[in-house]
Amino acid sequence: MKKSILFLFIGFVFSCVSEKPKQFSKEVNLEMLIGLDNSKITLGEIIYNHKGKKILIDVWASWCKDCIIGFPKVKKIQKEFPDVVYLFLSADISNSSWKRAVKKYNLVGEHYNLPKGMNDGDFVDFINLGWIPRYMVIDEKGDITLFKATKVSDKNIRKALLSL
Repeated sequence: MKKSILFLFIGFVFSCVSEKPKQFSKEVNLEMLIGLDNSKITLGEIIYNHKGKKILIDVWASWCKDCIIGFPKVKKIQKEFPDVVYLFLSADISNSSWKRAVKKYNLVGEHYNLPKGMNDGDFVDFINLGWIPRYMVIDEKGDITLFKATKVSDKNIRKALLSL
């Protein structure tokens, strides 16, 4: 009997951990991001402004080797899916490093900074950010269709971008 309860408990824990939200929380939608021109906007406003379009979110930082290695593949996806909105969210603490990297790597898309970096903030907590790069796909209705990919070569990115 004790083994059965233990297995049930372990199964419950793993099912809760693997749950993937379909919507950002109210707190995440209200989190303030900084634009390249130092303007402020919430994530919810950005998602709302692009209703009717898919959004590929790329969470990255200028110091992240894996992020930089992935940029050429992101650019290939941009050519393959030109109607998608490419939202780059930088986890850089230094705004100058972030802005230099956008120019250096010629990153085309919308750019915002997570002002608290990758270790703090409602967005970071919500997606349980422990590794970058991190890719997410938001559908035309604003729903999260791909919650977590850590490699741009992940086949689920293309699958989410192709889905209706």
